[in-house]
Amino acid sequence: MRVQSSATATSSIAVTASGEFRGLGTVQAALGVVAFSLTFPATAWGLESFGPWSLVAVRGVLAALVAGGCLLALRVRLPARRHLAGLAVVAAGVVLGFPMLTTLALQTSTTAHAAVVVGLLPLTTAVFSALRTGARPSRRFWLAAVAGAAAVLAFTVGQSGGALTAADAYLFGALLVCAAGYTEGGRLARIMPGWQVIGWALVLCLPLTVPAAALALSYEPVHLSVHGVAGLVWVALGSQFLGLVVWYRGMAAIGIPRASQLQLAQPLLTLVWSALLLGEHFTVAAPLTALAVLVCIAVTQRS
Repeated sequence: MRVQSSATATSSIAVTASGEFRGLGTVQAALGVVAFSLTFPATAWGLESFGPWSLVAVRGVLAALVAGGCLLALRVRLPARRHLAGLAVVAAGVVLGFPMLTTLALQTSTTAHAAVVVGLLPLTTAVFSALRTGARPSRRFWLAAVAGAAAVLAFTVGQSGGALTAADAYLFGALLVCAAGYTEGGRLARIMPGWQVIGWALVLCLPLTVPAAALALSYEPVHLSVHGVAGLVWVALGSQFLGLVVWYRGMAAIGIPRASQLQLAQPLLTLVWSALLLGEHFTVAAPLTALAVLVCIAVTQRS
């Protein structure tokens, strides 16, 4: 009887600890979503003071310095050579490609418009993950994926007067490179802590971002303002590093499917931030399309 009571007590403690761990993971993943939802408004603020190339390069340098400091302080070993190719994909997609393409898009596109288009990111990541891992999603998954893509395409064409613009091309390109970076980062996060994945990816980009920042700052005019500096600081530390740290920790705790469902709220949150922080006005088509994409992604998660 004593053995049974002890086993029952141990099991109860384990279940409670597991529940608390998942609860903390949910909070961390949700904080990551909030950080990401502020990226486009913060980028719009940053463009008030910096040129697009300067903003992307400087944000990469600042984030890498913080990440590198954390890696040094914790005496993290260098990544194995076999992981360098995967880290290069993360760096090209998440550190360089997505920030650059979305920043170029936001020069002529509203944050609300960009948020709806990039709302397809969880769906695009799921497709890349299926292709990368060799998984075979159900027919319902692919039908929902196509429906979500069609909804966003109809929205972008309708908002652009019947044709896609250069900003839309940048946004669709950003979807592809970021999905590749997320997929490879998720694979590496099974081997090493997620924050180290993004940390090493940022550090690996320093040989590119430092000279790029120096060159861009020498050519593009800088007009410092409170909004501009605040936007730069947020996209560098909030979106590029800290947001990804809590996001990866949350995914590790609750799993990618559960975390992805939290990210469904990101486009709608960005619409709210664009209205509150930038005073943007958008048609009813924007939130309706965001909701349609949310439903499509929810179906893929269920599939």
